[in-house]
Amino acid sequence: MNVLEVRDIKKSFGSKKVLEGVSFSVPENCVFGFIGRNGAGKTTTMRAVLGLLKTDGGEIDVCGERVSYGCTPKSGCIGFLPDVPEFYGYMNAREYLTLCGDITGIDRSTLKSRCSELLELVGLDKEKHRIKGYSRGMKQRLGIAQALINRPKLLICDEPTSALDPVGRKEILDILSTAKEQTSVVFSTHILSDVERICTQVAFLEGGRTAFSGSIEEIHAMKSDTALELTLARPEDTGRVTATFPGCTVSEGKLIFPKASDSDQAELMAFLGAQAIPVMRLERHEADLEDLFMEVIGK
Repeated sequence: MNVLEVRDIKKSFGSKKVLEGVSFSVPENCVFGFIGRNGAGKTTTMRAVLGLLKTDGGEIDVCGERVSYGCTPKSGCIGFLPDVPEFYGYMNAREYLTLCGDITGIDRSTLKSRCSELLELVGLDKEKHRIKGYSRGMKQRLGIAQALINRPKLLICDEPTSALDPVGRKEILDILSTAKEQTSVVFSTHILSDVERICTQVAFLEGGRTAFSGSIEEIHAMKSDTALELTLARPEDTGRVTATFPGCTVSEGKLIFPKASDSDQAELMAFLGAQAIPVMRLERHEADLEDLFMEVIGK
C-alpha cells in the first residue's frame, strides 16, 4: 500500500507556473528522496500535501484519504518538519514534547513514555538545557521528535540537512533511516549524497514536472554504461591500446574509456592479455546519483 499518492498536481502564482503536473507515490516504511534544484517546486509540493496550499489541479491522497486545502487527513497521520522549525526557547526538550503531546490529545500515561522514547531516538534524552541554547542540529533533531509524537504514518521533512555541518547531517540522516521502521519518510533536498546514503525511492523534480520517480535500483538501471580507468605499467604501451580502442582518451597518464559496457570491458581485458600488456590498475566507475540526475533532467 502507498502511504502517499500525488497525481498530476498543478500550481501557478500569477503568471508563473511552479508545478505543471507533479506525480509520484510513496510506499510504506521507506525513505523517499524528493530531489530538485532550488526553486524547482519541492516546498510548494509539500505544502500542498499538508493541505496548506490550494492547488490548481490534480489529486493528493494520504493514507487513503483525499487532501484538500485547509483540511489535512482526519486520522492525523502526517508529521511535518519545516526547514527552519520554531520552538518556545524557554522550555527544555521534554517540556516541549509534552506540550505537543497534550495538544494532539495523547493521554499523560502514554505521553511520558513516548517522550522518553523519542528523546532517546534523537539523542536528546540527557539534554536538560533550554531550547534557546540549542544548536541548529539539535533543533532539527527535536523537530523530528515533535513530528513523530503522534506516531504518523507519513513524516515529511523539508530540507532537514541544509545548513548543517557534516556531523549534524550524519545525525539527522541516521535518525531518518531509523524512523522508517515506524513511518514512511519523505525528505526534500538538493544534496544528492544524502539521498544515496539512505533513500530507497526517489523522485526528480525539474521544471515543475516529475522527471523520474522510482527506486534507486531503477534509476541506476537507466545508465548501464560505466567509465573504465586503465593505468598501464609501461607508458610506451599506451599507443597500442589507443590504436585498438579509438574511443578512449588519455588523461594524466591514465586511459579513460567513458562508456564501457560489460562486453567492452571483457574485450579490453582480452586484448591486454593477448598482447601481454602489464596493467597496474583497471578501475570501474559507476555513475553516481549526480550524474544520473543531470542525465534525467537533460543537462
